[in-house]
Amino acid sequence: MIKLLDKLYKKNYLEKEEIMYLLDNIDEDTYPYIFEMAENTVKKVYGNRIFIRGLMEFSNYCRNNCIYCGIRKDNKSVDRYRLSKDEIIYCLEGAHNLGYRTFVLQSGEDIYYTDEFMVEIIREIKDTFPDTALTLSIGERGYNEYEMFFNAGVDRFLLRHETATPNLYNTLHPNMNFENRKNCLYNLKKLGYQVGAGFIVGLPNENNEILADNLLFLKELNPEMIGIGPLVPHPQTPLSYMKPGSTKKTLLLLALTRLFVPKALMPVTTALNTLDEKGIEKGIKAGGNVLMLNLSPIQVRKKYEIYKNKESRDVNEIKTVEKRINNIGYVIDMGRGDHIDWQK
Repeated sequence: MIKLLDKLYKKNYLEKEEIMYLLDNIDEDTYPYIFEMAENTVKKVYGNRIFIRGLMEFSNYCRNNCIYCGIRKDNKSVDRYRLSKDEIIYCLEGAHNLGYRTFVLQSGEDIYYTDEFMVEIIREIKDTFPDTALTLSIGERGYNEYEMFFNAGVDRFLLRHETATPNLYNTLHPNMNFENRKNCLYNLKKLGYQVGAGFIVGLPNENNEILADNLLFLKELNPEMIGIGPLVPHPQTPLSYMKPGSTKKTLLLLALTRLFVPKALMPVTTALNTLDEKGIEKGIKAGGNVLMLNLSPIQVRKKYEIYKNKESRDVNEIKTVEKRINNIGYVIDMGRGDHIDWQK
């Protein structure tokens, strides 16, 4: 086991059979060793900086029916909302005044925000806050649409693949398919975005082969950002019967992903923080180096309910978060926080 881990630490790669052996045979004594290697790896690339993002959830309408998501189209209990361009700019301005220099605009797949409307919003954001980095997380669009957004000024795009096993992906996402998801990710790479992918731990029928395939897919894609979180079942979805994903296994996969893709920017996800009150500290010690704080209007935050009891830290809580980070030997970085290969 230690030989395998040493090989992964040095070469940032294992064969599928080796990954599965590792996942099948890991014991309690091995976890600290893996976390230490992951932490050493991220520090070699980014030092002890934790990059802070401002997250704006601007619409909870969605055209899709992903069976794990609380804002799926067929959930009639959702109190839907959309923010106007002026509301978005107003909230970003408040965060910018606090020192935030990177924003993430996230929504369901809401086609009310047409390509032209999105370009209008993007251009106003970049004109108003030229010193910031802008990330979109709005789902699957065509190559031409992604190109329009990129040319308007978007720097990054988050599109988690959720699982790299096609049959499982297609089961979880009615009327969607993994090949299209994969093509979207490669189109984003081709256009020059800093691209984010990632997966859920604890999905139905998940096994270690599925998790190994996720690691190998991320190695192949080599995204600039990777988000990994546990399943948090929502009571108004077809997966309401499921148990939450293991936080321990999520931390293990976070650490292994760090070793496979050492330069990635990897958030400590809200799902992990929702299930573990020490999620921030544990996630950082397992190789995470990004935190997202919420800047959406307070009156809509609970409505963006992709899962119940979603842990959401306000942008104004930055001093509290900073203290927690400092206590484990890290410092916050409020700047653009680009991937190391994009840093000037």
